Amino acid sequence: MGADDTPAIAAAERSGIRYAVTRHGPVSSLAEAAALRGIEPRDLVKTLVVRRADDDYLFVLVPGDREISWPKLRAHLGVSRLSMPPADIARAVTGYERGTITPFGSTRAWPVLADQRIVGRSISIGGGAHGVALSVAANDIVGILCAELADVTEPQ
Repeated sequence: MGADDTPAIAAAERSGIRYAVTRHGPVSSLAEAAALRGIEPRDLVKTLVVRRADDDYLFVLVPGDREISWPKLRAHLGVSRLSMPPADIARAVTGYERGTITPFGSTRAWPVLADQRIVGRSISIGGGAHGVALSVAANDIVGILCAELADVTEPQ
């Protein structure tokens, strides 16, 4: 791992997928991050960590112009209750602080569920540090992470 690499960049490199690293300074919104990356907000894919039960989490990949639809997500997973863990727990189970969470290089390989709208697109996903992103083909992400695809979001 190089001096400027994050665990996410190292994991992407090991995976063999094609990617490009984008770096920018601090941002105050998703729209600002998308603008600095030269993409539409919908192509900036957020990684959210969701708790199903004690020591049972998953990553949900959400297009930047959408948000999780909790009823859809619960129905898809066949559970009656889900939650977003507090920041300290999210960091403990992923190795990343909020705003930098990504399935790449996570301390544990939790299952990945991707909103089906990312398929066939070029996307930007977190690179494991603030202001660091990986530009990748969504189909490559779905394949390498064995992500399940589903309709689990709604417009913001």
